[in-house]
Amino acid sequence: MKSKTVAIHIVLILGAVIMVVPFLWMISTAGKTFAESVMVPPVLFPKSFQWSNFSSVINKFPFITFYINTFLMCIGRVVCSVLFSAMAAYACARLEFPGRDLFFGLVLLQMMIPSQIFIVPQYLLTQKLNLLDTIPALMIPGLVSAFGTFLLRQFFKGLPKELEEAAKLDGCNIWQTFVKIMLPLAKSGLISLAIFTSLFAFKDLMWPLIVNRSIDKMTLSSGLASLQGQYGTNYPELMAASLLGIWPMVVLFILFQKRFVEGISSTGSKL
Repeated sequence: MKSKTVAIHIVLILGAVIMVVPFLWMISTAGKTFAESVMVPPVLFPKSFQWSNFSSVINKFPFITFYINTFLMCIGRVVCSVLFSAMAAYACARLEFPGRDLFFGLVLLQMMIPSQIFIVPQYLLTQKLNLLDTIPALMIPGLVSAFGTFLLRQFFKGLPKELEEAAKLDGCNIWQTFVKIMLPLAKSGLISLAIFTSLFAFKDLMWPLIVNRSIDKMTLSSGLASLQGQYGTNYPELMAASLLGIWPMVVLFILFQKRFVEGISSTGSKL
């Protein structure tokens, strides 16, 4: 039993090292000169940490604008995804209506289809709405979440039916029961979905690159992508910009990791 525990810890430590090493390498490269970043064999640590790489990328790109655009996109997607997914999930889990199972089957089918297939129709929709190269255009793919509907449905299905019956006896209609009784009880699920949605939105690259071309409408991901040149890339500046770009998500995870773990564990218990 003891040897099994040791083996498990070794595997976990190796997994942690595999996850952390690229992050440490990014920090190391951000402080190197260009010559040190392309040396063979690679140089693990810079001779002198080059803080000028950070000031260089800040002067080249409007990072404040990138942050604002990214946060607006994340907030818009989180609010819409949580709201619409909660309503759809509650209907699929607790309401009886014709075609309910077919509707939820279509939701599951959407999860099985690669998201790249939806890019063309989403782009055409954005074009018809005259939203190209605007901040609202960034939010369109995240307005509805099939994953969020599936996730929250598991929470609502695990709640006792007696709660709805008691609310009905007290005179609550379906909307009041949903808002005042069921929604507060799914708080951990809503928080988990909000964190997931913000992470997915924050790292979304393809859609912001396609729909917005002006630099003042770009997000952090699309702004960082422009640092990769066709004929060469300044890797220290790219890694410095990447560090400036990832810290909001690192802070978000540190602040909400307890809620995140609680939401995932409780979701798994209701599958």
